[in-house]
Amino acid sequence: MTTIRRFCCNDLLRFASVNLDHLTETFNMSFYMTYLARWPDYFHVAEAPGNRIMGYIMGKVEGQGESWHGHVTAVTVAPEYRRQQLAKKLMNLLEDISDKIDKAFFVDLFVRASNTPAIKMYEKLGYVVYRRVLRYYSGEEDGLDMRKALSRDVEKKSVIPLKRPVTPDELEYD
Repeated sequence: MTTIRRFCCNDLLRFASVNLDHLTETFNMSFYMTYLARWPDYFHVAEAPGNRIMGYIMGKVEGQGESWHGHVTAVTVAPEYRRQQLAKKLMNLLEDISDKIDKAFFVDLFVRASNTPAIKMYEKLGYVVYRRVLRYYSGEEDGLDMRKALSRDVEKKSVIPLKRPVTPDELEYD
């Protein structure tokens, strides 16, 4: 049976095997610790029996006004646990927190334009491509900014696609 719980400091020493996928962005320890300290509600791990980490999601809430949104910084599932709806469960958890607790207008994420399986999964979960970000990943590969409107965005304004691609320096960060 899978257990989904809040990520804790000890997990930082146990989740490296989940990050081995070449499409998974990895960060330094202080980056993970910052998320854990500032947005603990947005950082969860899925565990298999025997306490083996199956996957995790980390994110945050940011923005102002109608740009107030949940953001998926990373979601990944170890290869041996894929195709079991685990990423969907983790995404739904982050969306629910963004929607019901933080009253966000939408959830967004960035994905490599070449990562077709992830893009298809996000589309099945209701995400749309909001904009293309040129050379987002290491100045080489384009990224797609995908969004899903939440209940507060009644008119779905947050997911109306931009008509032109943007560059990383045009992105707004909090």
